[in-house]
Amino acid sequence: MELLIKEAARIIKESKSTIAFTGAGISVESGIPPFRGEHGLWNKYNPEVLDLGYFLTNAEECWIYIREIFYDFFAEAEPNEAHLTLAKMESSGILNAVVTQNIDNLHYQAGSKTVYEFHGNSKKLKCLKCGKVYHAAEIDFTQIPPTCVKDGEVLKPDFIFFGEGIPSEAYSNSFAAAEKAEVCLIIGSTGEVTPASYVPRTAKQAGATIIEINPEETIFTSAITDIHLKGKASEILTLLGKQLF
Repeated sequence: MELLIKEAARIIKESKSTIAFTGAGISVESGIPPFRGEHGLWNKYNPEVLDLGYFLTNAEECWIYIREIFYDFFAEAEPNEAHLTLAKMESSGILNAVVTQNIDNLHYQAGSKTVYEFHGNSKKLKCLKCGKVYHAAEIDFTQIPPTCVKDGEVLKPDFIFFGEGIPSEAYSNSFAAAEKAEVCLIIGSTGEVTPASYVPRTAKQAGATIIEINPEETIFTSAITDIHLKGKASEILTLLGKQLF
Protein backbone atom coordinates (compact mmCIF):
# COMPACT_ATOMS: atom_id res chain seq x y z
CA MET A 1 0.00 0.00 0.00
CA GLU A 2 2.81 2.43 0.85
CA LEU A 3 4.23 2.10 -2.67
CA LEU A 4 0.80 2.68 -4.20
CA ILE A 5 0.29 5.79 -2.05
CA LYS A 6 3.69 7.15 -3.15
CA GLU A 7 2.91 6.40 -6.79
CA ALA A 8 -0.51 8.08 -6.54
CA ALA A 9 1.07 11.15 -4.89
CA ARG A 10 3.69 11.37 -7.64
CA ILE A 11 1.00 11.24 -10.37
CA ILE A 12 -1.08 13.92 -8.60
CA LYS A 13 1.96 16.21 -8.18
CA GLU A 14 2.77 15.92 -11.90
CA SER A 15 -0.82 16.55 -12.99
CA LYS A 16 -1.77 19.96 -14.36
CA SER A 17 -5.48 19.36 -13.69
CA THR A 18 -6.86 17.08 -10.96
CA ILE A 19 -10.45 16.58 -9.86
CA ALA A 20 -12.03 14.58 -7.05
CA PHE A 21 -15.33 12.77 -7.55
CA THR A 22 -16.95 11.99 -4.19
CA GLY A 23 -19.89 9.89 -3.09
CA ALA A 24 -21.61 8.76 0.10
CA GLY A 25 -18.56 6.85 1.34
CA ILE A 26 -16.62 10.02 2.13
CA SER A 27 -19.36 11.26 4.49
CA VAL A 28 -20.11 7.98 6.27
CA GLU A 29 -17.22 8.74 8.66
CA SER A 30 -18.93 12.04 9.50
CA GLY A 31 -21.97 10.09 10.69
CA ILE A 32 -24.07 10.42 7.54
CA PRO A 33 -25.48 7.08 6.40
CA PRO A 34 -25.71 6.27 2.69
CA PHE A 35 -29.09 5.95 1.00
CA ARG A 36 -28.33 2.53 -0.46
CA GLY A 37 -26.79 -0.66 0.89
CA GLU A 38 -27.09 -2.66 4.09
CA HIS A 39 -27.32 0.33 6.44
CA GLY A 40 -28.86 2.67 3.87
CA LEU A 41 -31.67 5.09 4.63
CA TRP A 42 -33.98 3.42 2.14
CA ASN A 43 -34.10 0.38 4.42
CA LYS A 44 -35.75 2.62 7.02
CA TYR A 45 -37.63 5.21 4.96
CA ASN A 46 -39.86 5.03 1.91
CA PRO A 47 -38.09 6.67 -1.08
CA GLU A 48 -41.50 8.04 -2.11
CA VAL A 49 -41.03 10.95 0.35
CA LEU A 50 -38.33 12.25 -2.03
CA ASP A 51 -40.36 11.75 -5.19
CA LEU A 52 -41.17 15.16 -6.67
CA GLY A 53 -44.69 14.27 -7.78
CA TYR A 54 -45.55 12.76 -4.41
CA PHE A 55 -44.01 15.71 -2.55
CA LEU A 56 -46.04 18.25 -4.51
CA THR A 57 -49.29 16.63 -3.42
CA ASN A 58 -48.24 15.38 0.05
CA ALA A 59 -45.76 18.01 1.25
CA GLU A 60 -46.87 17.93 4.88
CA GLU A 61 -46.39 14.17 5.22
CA CYS A 62 -43.08 14.23 3.31
CA TRP A 63 -41.71 17.03 5.49
CA ILE A 64 -42.07 14.91 8.63
CA TYR A 65 -39.49 12.50 7.20
CA ILE A 66 -37.41 15.12 5.40
CA ARG A 67 -36.94 17.01 8.67
CA GLU A 68 -35.97 13.84 10.51
CA ILE A 69 -33.46 12.67 7.90
CA PHE A 70 -31.84 15.91 6.77
CA TYR A 71 -32.39 18.51 9.47
CA ASP A 72 -32.47 16.57 12.76
CA PHE A 73 -30.21 13.66 11.90
CA PHE A 74 -27.58 15.31 9.66
CA ALA A 75 -27.51 18.72 11.30
CA GLU A 76 -24.52 18.05 13.57
CA ALA A 77 -22.32 16.35 10.96
CA GLU A 78 -18.80 17.80 10.65
CA PRO A 79 -16.21 17.35 7.90
CA ASN A 80 -13.72 14.54 8.48
CA GLU A 81 -10.05 14.21 7.51
CA ALA A 82 -10.95 13.24 3.96
CA HIS A 83 -12.92 16.45 3.36
CA LEU A 84 -10.21 18.52 5.05
CA THR A 85 -7.40 16.96 3.00
CA LEU A 86 -9.24 17.70 -0.26
CA ALA A 87 -9.71 21.32 0.84
CA LYS A 88 -5.99 21.56 1.63
CA MET A 89 -5.13 20.05 -1.75
CA GLU A 90 -7.21 22.77 -3.44
CA SER A 91 -5.66 25.60 -1.40
CA SER A 92 -2.20 24.17 -2.22
CA GLY A 93 -2.98 24.30 -5.92
CA ILE A 94 -2.98 20.54 -6.55
CA LEU A 95 -6.73 20.00 -6.82
CA ASN A 96 -8.84 21.97 -9.29
CA ALA A 97 -12.38 20.94 -8.34
CA VAL A 98 -14.55 18.57 -6.36
CA VAL A 99 -17.53 17.00 -8.11
CA THR A 100 -19.78 15.52 -5.45
CA GLN A 101 -22.88 13.37 -5.41
CA ASN A 102 -23.37 14.37 -1.77
CA ILE A 103 -25.87 16.99 -0.60
CA ASP A 104 -24.45 17.45 2.92
CA ASN A 105 -22.40 20.66 2.36
CA LEU A 106 -19.37 19.10 4.10
CA HIS A 107 -16.91 19.97 1.32
CA TYR A 108 -17.78 23.65 1.71
CA GLN A 109 -17.61 23.37 5.50
CA ALA A 110 -14.14 21.85 5.17
CA GLY A 111 -12.98 24.87 3.16
CA SER A 112 -13.23 23.66 -0.45
CA LYS A 113 -14.11 26.52 -2.80
CA THR A 114 -14.73 24.92 -6.21
CA VAL A 115 -17.41 22.32 -5.56
CA TYR A 116 -19.86 21.13 -8.20
CA GLU A 117 -22.84 19.67 -6.33
CA PHE A 118 -24.32 17.24 -8.80
CA HIS A 119 -27.39 16.56 -6.68
CA GLY A 120 -27.83 19.93 -4.97
CA ASN A 121 -27.44 20.93 -1.31
CA SER A 122 -29.66 20.12 1.67
CA LYS A 123 -28.57 23.29 3.48
CA LYS A 124 -30.60 25.36 1.02
CA LEU A 125 -34.37 25.41 0.58
CA LYS A 126 -36.22 26.89 -2.37
CA CYS A 127 -39.68 28.25 -3.05
CA LEU A 128 -40.89 26.53 -6.21
CA LYS A 129 -43.22 29.44 -6.96
CA CYS A 130 -41.04 32.57 -6.68
CA GLY A 131 -37.59 30.93 -6.63
CA LYS A 132 -36.45 32.53 -3.36
CA VAL A 133 -33.67 30.50 -1.72
CA TYR A 134 -33.34 30.15 2.05
CA HIS A 135 -30.48 28.81 4.12
CA ALA A 136 -31.45 26.01 6.50
CA ALA A 137 -30.16 28.11 9.43
CA GLU A 138 -32.97 30.62 8.75
CA ILE A 139 -35.72 28.01 9.02
CA ASP A 140 -37.68 27.09 12.14
CA PHE A 141 -38.02 23.35 11.70
CA THR A 142 -40.41 23.04 14.63
CA GLN A 143 -43.02 24.44 12.21
CA ILE A 144 -43.42 22.12 9.23
CA PRO A 145 -43.86 22.31 6.39
CA PRO A 146 -41.73 25.47 6.16
CA THR A 147 -43.21 28.12 3.89
CA CYS A 148 -41.98 31.07 1.84
CA VAL A 149 -42.31 34.48 3.54
CA LYS A 150 -43.20 36.04 0.16
CA ASP A 151 -46.05 33.84 -1.00
CA GLY A 152 -46.70 31.21 1.65
CA GLU A 153 -45.78 28.32 -0.66
CA VAL A 154 -44.24 25.20 0.87
CA LEU A 155 -40.44 25.18 0.57
CA LYS A 156 -38.57 22.28 -1.01
CA PRO A 157 -35.01 21.29 -0.04
CA ASP A 158 -32.73 22.40 -2.88
CA PHE A 159 -31.47 18.96 -3.76
CA ILE A 160 -32.56 16.57 -6.48
CA PHE A 161 -35.70 14.58 -5.84
CA PHE A 162 -36.66 11.54 -7.88
CA GLY A 163 -38.25 12.87 -11.05
CA GLU A 164 -36.05 15.99 -11.20
CA GLY A 165 -33.22 16.79 -13.58
CA ILE A 166 -29.62 17.52 -12.57
CA PRO A 167 -28.96 21.28 -12.08
CA SER A 168 -27.68 22.42 -15.47
CA GLU A 169 -24.75 24.48 -14.17
CA ALA A 170 -23.43 21.69 -11.93
CA TYR A 171 -23.86 19.23 -14.78
CA SER A 172 -21.98 21.28 -17.38
CA ASN A 173 -19.22 22.32 -14.94
CA SER A 174 -18.69 18.72 -13.79
CA PHE A 175 -18.27 17.32 -17.28
CA ALA A 176 -16.13 20.26 -18.42
CA ALA A 177 -13.78 19.62 -15.46
CA ALA A 178 -13.74 15.88 -16.24
CA GLU A 179 -12.76 16.49 -19.87
CA LYS A 180 -9.80 18.65 -18.80
CA ALA A 181 -8.62 16.40 -15.96
CA GLU A 182 -5.30 14.60 -16.10
CA VAL A 183 -6.12 12.85 -12.82
CA CYS A 184 -9.50 11.93 -11.36
CA LEU A 185 -9.76 10.73 -7.76
CA ILE A 186 -12.84 8.61 -7.08
CA ILE A 187 -13.63 8.69 -3.36
CA GLY A 188 -16.48 6.86 -1.67
CA SER A 189 -18.57 6.28 -4.78
CA THR A 190 -19.53 2.83 -6.03
CA GLY A 191 -20.61 3.99 -9.48
CA GLU A 192 -24.23 2.87 -9.16
CA VAL A 193 -25.86 6.29 -9.57
CA THR A 194 -26.21 7.72 -13.05
CA PRO A 195 -25.63 10.14 -14.67
CA ALA A 196 -23.15 11.17 -11.94
CA SER A 197 -21.05 8.04 -12.47
CA TYR A 198 -20.38 9.17 -16.06
CA VAL A 199 -18.16 11.98 -14.72
CA PRO A 200 -15.11 9.80 -13.93
CA ARG A 201 -15.80 7.71 -17.05
CA THR A 202 -15.64 10.91 -19.10
CA ALA A 203 -12.32 11.79 -17.45
CA LYS A 204 -10.96 8.33 -18.30
CA GLN A 205 -12.08 8.64 -21.94
CA ALA A 206 -10.29 11.99 -22.11
CA GLY A 207 -7.07 10.32 -20.98
CA ALA A 208 -7.07 10.89 -17.20
CA THR A 209 -5.45 8.55 -14.71
CA ILE A 210 -8.11 7.22 -12.34
CA ILE A 211 -7.15 6.80 -8.68
CA GLU A 212 -9.90 5.09 -6.69
CA ILE A 213 -10.18 5.33 -2.89
CA ASN A 214 -12.74 2.81 -1.65
CA PRO A 215 -12.68 0.05 0.97
CA GLU A 216 -14.01 -2.54 -1.51
CA GLU A 217 -14.04 -3.04 -5.24
CA THR A 218 -16.79 -1.16 -7.10
CA ILE A 219 -18.29 -0.90 -10.58
CA PHE A 220 -15.42 1.50 -11.37
CA THR A 221 -12.59 -0.79 -10.25
CA SER A 222 -12.35 -3.22 -13.16
CA ALA A 223 -13.81 -0.79 -15.71
CA ILE A 224 -11.74 2.39 -15.41
CA THR A 225 -9.53 2.42 -12.27
CA ASP A 226 -5.74 2.60 -12.71
CA ILE A 227 -4.77 2.61 -9.03
CA HIS A 228 -7.07 1.31 -6.29
CA LEU A 229 -6.11 2.55 -2.82
CA LYS A 230 -8.13 0.20 -0.65
CA GLY A 231 -9.36 1.66 2.63
CA LYS A 232 -11.51 4.29 4.31
CA ALA A 233 -11.47 7.73 2.74
CA SER A 234 -10.09 9.54 5.79
CA GLU A 235 -7.26 7.03 6.36
CA ILE A 236 -6.12 6.93 2.73
CA LEU A 237 -6.35 10.68 2.18
CA THR A 238 -4.42 11.33 5.40
CA LEU A 239 -1.62 9.06 4.11
CA LEU A 240 -1.78 10.69 0.70
CA GLY A 241 -1.66 14.14 2.31
CA LYS A 242 1.61 13.24 4.06
CA GLN A 243 3.17 12.59 0.67
CA LEU A 244 1.68 15.68 -0.98
CA PHE A 245 2.31 18.45 1.55
